[in-house]
Amino acid sequence: MHEFILFLKKDVINMKVAEVARRISSDYRDSELVLVGVLKGAFVFMSDLMRCLTIPVEVDFVCTSSYGSDTRSSGKINMSKELSIDIKDKDVLIVEDIVDTGITLDFLVKYLKFFGPKSIKICAMLDKRERREIDIKTDYSCCHVVESGFLVGYGLDYAEKYRNLPEIYQLKL
Repeated sequence: MHEFILFLKKDVINMKVAEVARRISSDYRDSELVLVGVLKGAFVFMSDLMRCLTIPVEVDFVCTSSYGSDTRSSGKINMSKELSIDIKDKDVLIVEDIVDTGITLDFLVKYLKFFGPKSIKICAMLDKRERREIDIKTDYSCCHVVESGFLVGYGLDYAEKYRNLPEIYQLKL
């Protein structure tokens, strides 16, 4: 069994998600916004985020992976679910659980540009700069900077486990 160290309490997560949702609602009040969630990790964050928005949005998901059962990215992006709705001339907000190496988000921005959106921005729950390989700009963040360690809970997993935890924990391996 793994050891868990509490990193972020649920009430703090809720407060930060609501703050970011207010900013997004204000910034996109006159837009056609499409939220594109990155499966599987972002589905919990995206669910909470979209319920806090006060504007209409369209929702879609893409599924990428680069970790497998490891705690380090392989650097190779596997896309198992592509975009399924039309984003041409619409504002797109990529919703991601954690920005780590930046490789996945760089890949997704380039992929989504192919479909001709009006704009593409990024919203992330967590920013982990320890292993950043590509300088990627996060437009909306819940401002939780992670210095080091491997996190689970609130959608984040280790080998497909622990996504269901309501708070975020550092996993001691």
